[in-house]
Amino acid sequence: MKAPRLTNQLLAWILGSLVLVWGTFILMGYLTGEHEADELTDGHLASTASLLANLRGGEFLPGGISQAPAGALDLKAHDYQQSMNVVIWRADGSISTRSGAGPLPSFTPDEGFETQLLGSPPVAWRAFSKWDGPRQRKVTVLLALSERDALAQDIAAQIVEPGLWLLPVVALALGLAVHRGLRPLYSLSQEVHALDVRKPRRLPTEGRHQEFQASVDAINSLVERYQASLDRERALADEFAHELRTPLTSLSLQVQALRGRPDGPEREAALKRLEFDVLQTGEVIAQLLSLARASRTQLDVALETIELGELARSVVADFAPAAYASGHELSLDIQGPFQLEGHSILLELALRNLIDNALNHTPGGTQVAVQLLPAIGAIQVCDRPASMPTAAAGRARSQAGLGLGHRVVRKVADLHDARFEQVEPPAGFGCCYRITFGAVRQASGDRA
Repeated sequence: MKAPRLTNQLLAWILGSLVLVWGTFILMGYLTGEHEADELTDGHLASTASLLANLRGGEFLPGGISQAPAGALDLKAHDYQQSMNVVIWRADGSISTRSGAGPLPSFTPDEGFETQLLGSPPVAWRAFSKWDGPRQRKVTVLLALSERDALAQDIAAQIVEPGLWLLPVVALALGLAVHRGLRPLYSLSQEVHALDVRKPRRLPTEGRHQEFQASVDAINSLVERYQASLDRERALADEFAHELRTPLTSLSLQVQALRGRPDGPEREAALKRLEFDVLQTGEVIAQLLSLARASRTQLDVALETIELGELARSVVADFAPAAYASGHELSLDIQGPFQLEGHSILLELALRNLIDNALNHTPGGTQVAVQLLPAIGAIQVCDRPASMPTAAAGRARSQAGLGLGHRVVRKVADLHDARFEQVEPPAGFGCCYRITFGAVRQASGDRA
């Protein structure tokens, strides 16, 4: 089932609320417009009727609208009725008749709209003039601009008033809609705040919006890494306690045995055992610190592209003086370029452990070979002559604590999705340990 999108849900709530509020105010505006238009039409009709009622034989009655017949309706009963002034001119410029108490404009042969300043003090009037067909009579209709502006302000106020109410109502409606639409985000925030660092748990992914999938996956990944880190810290503490218990106990016993023992062969043997236990304890601590370093590197260091051949050359060059001093023959065989994504610090640590074990736990004169096999995506370290008994070599390695060193290598291999194992040695060798990287194995399989 496809996860719902928060964007669509938020837009649906906002647009739905906006359409509802907008439709309501559009209806109110339409009804108000109809009402105002009706009044405006009535006002014009009333003005025209007033003019015609005062017209007698082509002349206006003296006094204009103020001289309406007795018992007639009050025609100035509409908001939009305007007090117009009319002047009718003869062709020679003399006045034929006029209506209204407004000032008399000057005669000009022009017709159409114009704005004139009339009266004392001067007041702006809007005038419209028109000649009759044979141009024997010219009619001029005047209206005070103040009256026209008052009418315009009244209409504008009627139109603007719904808009003034629209802003707060829309803001309130959109606020409620956005709050409702973001409820999944608030719920996710509460779940994140409820996470307990002492008992981390994954956030459920079912029913999440698509916009939250990346955040939920990142939080779950962080939770898993944190939990894995806690597990590694606990395991590391257990390893420290377990691995150090035996050498420390042996050291304590050796010290107790040396107390009061006179000089002699037994005391010298006890000192040698004590020296061996101290060195073994130091090696155990070094390997445990390597384990801790491997765990920490996974969290702190990002993956990088590594040329394993260059890394192997550097490590082998570092061990060359020690191999020469111990009489070992250390070699490096690179069969081609070998790149992979990983942690160079950890891979160097694993290779150093394998070479160090090979040098420390085989007799002088032994050949130790580091072989890089890009064809199968592996690197291996081979040692021990084929003539050395396997059982004797195994006992030597076990007594020297090789198992902990291999645990470091295996941990590094696990962090790189690789496999660490003992494999059939090449000709001339009696032991071989190999790290095979999973990504390279998959690529090799695809090529095949």
